[in-house]
Amino acid sequence: MTALSARDVIRVGGAGLRTRPLRALLSALGIAIGIAAMVSVVGISASSRADLDRTLARLGTNLLTVAPGQTVFGKQAQLPQEAAAMIRRIRPVTGAAATALLPDAHVYRHDRIPAAESGGIAVVATELTVPDLIGATVARGTWLNAATARYPAVVLGSTAAERLGVTALGRQVYLSGHWFTVIGLLDAVPLAPELDSSALIGWPAAARYLSFDGHPTTIYTRTEDSAVEAVRAVLAATAKPQVPGEVNVSRPSDVLAARQATNRALTGLLLGLGAVALVVGGVGVANTMIISILERKAEIGLRRSLGATRGQIRVQFLTEALLLSGLGGLGGLFLGAAVIGVYTAIQALPMVIPVWAPAGALVATLLIGSLAGLYPAIRASRLAPTEALASP
Repeated sequence: MTALSARDVIRVGGAGLRTRPLRALLSALGIAIGIAAMVSVVGISASSRADLDRTLARLGTNLLTVAPGQTVFGKQAQLPQEAAAMIRRIRPVTGAAATALLPDAHVYRHDRIPAAESGGIAVVATELTVPDLIGATVARGTWLNAATARYPAVVLGSTAAERLGVTALGRQVYLSGHWFTVIGLLDAVPLAPELDSSALIGWPAAARYLSFDGHPTTIYTRTEDSAVEAVRAVLAATAKPQVPGEVNVSRPSDVLAARQATNRALTGLLLGLGAVALVVGGVGVANTMIISILERKAEIGLRRSLGATRGQIRVQFLTEALLLSGLGGLGGLFLGAAVIGVYTAIQALPMVIPVWAPAGALVATLLIGSLAGLYPAIRASRLAPTEALASP
């Protein structure tokens, strides 16, 4: 028998799939699930990283926060009232603004709610430039200004507004014995998530209505990009020169990066599970091919008796296994892309699929198909024509 062309090899290899379409579909499904799992995990992880990069590009990585630590006796330390002003004197610092948590103040929907049911909402005194420094945006209404900061006006974080059931501006909330008017609602603040569950009032209003003593609890500091580490090294000593060890300095973007590192670890685990699913799919393909050989002994014997060589029989069944795996691989690519598309649409993320993901999926598919079809192909080629023809 003459050598088979590539077209004939594909046609002969696909004959077994056409005669048993349901079995072929179920076998390819195992490959498809494994490929879809791997592609979707990689794509979702890449989309999340792209969203983080976009967020950091918009908000910047040059934000530092200063907060009081603990004294040598284990008690809560306190920042000086003039700490923010001293930090602003550092040459590379482009801006600094303070907030102060008021632990004895609570906010309620109305004055009939029991004091213990505060809903976990913090009351925070704030300087006017805080939103500019942390990248906070007002969803509805307006931010505090020089006038409203002196009177009972409040801006609610996104979570605080939800817990209080406040959706309309002009509504009043009961804040430590005083009625405050809601003038603004904030969007979520990625670099200062503590403000999401806070009710923010002006620095002068806190002193006037809540007996605030003027000591900040957080100072947000923006620096020149090239001087972040240098400023970070001197912030504690600048904020509290007498006891710099009682000051904590951190960078919020580091928290976001750490969260992304955790996501990468989870991605590795999910990729491992996808690989297991892919191997299971390969075992299914091998099982299907072995059963196919047992059912098609007469066909193999007839082809051998007509002059087909062992090599051509091996190529036929190896091609059939590769076509079966390829079918599953293509289905898995489309399924994985669909999962990524739906997830990114729901989460409002940019859809990103690394080029190497589909390429890697194709290589994995061919590798699994080759390994799954190699033994059945060799077994089929070793059948003697007389033995194969004698099979029922």
